[in-house]
Amino acid sequence: MRFSFTPEQDEFRATLRRALEARSPTKEVRRLMATDAGFDREGWKKFNQELGLTGIHIPETYGGQGFGYSELGIVLEEMGRGLLCAPFFSTAVLATTAILNAGTEEQKKALLPPIAAGERTATLAFSEADGGNEAGTVTTTAIPSGSAYRLDGTKSFVLDGHTADLIVVLARQPGSKGDNGLSFFTIAGDAPGVDRHLLKTMDETRKLARVTFRSAEARLLGEAGTAAAPFARTMQQVLVCLANEMVGGAERLREDALEYVKMRMQFGRSIASFQTTKNKAADMLVDVELAKSAAYYAAAALDEGDDDLPAIASLAKACAAEAYLQTAIHAVQMHGGIGFTWDNDTHLWFKRAKSSEILFGDANEHREKMMQHWTH
Repeated sequence: MRFSFTPEQDEFRATLRRALEARSPTKEVRRLMATDAGFDREGWKKFNQELGLTGIHIPETYGGQGFGYSELGIVLEEMGRGLLCAPFFSTAVLATTAILNAGTEEQKKALLPPIAAGERTATLAFSEADGGNEAGTVTTTAIPSGSAYRLDGTKSFVLDGHTADLIVVLARQPGSKGDNGLSFFTIAGDAPGVDRHLLKTMDETRKLARVTFRSAEARLLGEAGTAAAPFARTMQQVLVCLANEMVGGAERLREDALEYVKMRMQFGRSIASFQTTKNKAADMLVDVELAKSAAYYAAAALDEGDDDLPAIASLAKACAAEAYLQTAIHAVQMHGGIGFTWDNDTHLWFKRAKSSEILFGDANEHREKMMQHWTH
């Protein structure tokens, strides 16, 4: 397992950062987050076609570039740094990994090329009204209807669920419990019987929706009743990807805060020279670097097929979540009074840090999962 990036990966990161700085300045972030869609569809298509980002970890057989999770982690880290308003996480991480883990060969060949080409957005709907992320909490039902199925139920907190062209849904056969009877299904976002409602959230840069299915016709993805294992695998991959995205945002906050305190003068000298500021800067550096190490290691563990991936993924999520939020708190404090204002950009990353902290489970939940894995 490598513990450093290759020159090619470093060059890829530099190229991507330049592209994101040009296309996602904070002025554009503020414009897009104020819209219901949360992104510009034509601009997203063009950007993705130029760089091929949604297909980066999709195998070449299905129209992608065939890279690993280390490269996907670089993309997500830079997007977290730039706070890109686009359906990348929902499409390239949530939906794509579910299809890769659960779909048949024919289904992958049909579903993945449009995603890789940037022509179709997608998402994964699995959380119920209580926000649970476990397979056992799923109550949405799927009843066979000829060659298709009829979905009934409500999914909450679906990333970009109100705009996704394709929705991958986790549902169960009526009467089944726990991990039994779970299956993945695919359905068009605008299909009859699908009601989508944008939720009002604190973090406007990441849109969440409630999706209700009322006897909506869907297609089975993979084999019926066997989705528990692919879903568990998908969530592990999702946690690693989110951890990499979070460390990108944390690093951006740290750099911006340091730049500000070096410029801000008080009592005739830079406030960066004050001991309390130095303490915060040191704490931020340690937190962010530790979180980076955990996120990078988890991405490498995915590529290597590490047997301890469930624990490693939870460790990365817990570490990155706490580092991101604590860095955001320090960044606001280091900006002083202006750090609390709407005109200052710090709050944009602060809100993303807070929403990411609880997305797919908070640090306490994942530390518990980590300990359960290593004690059993």
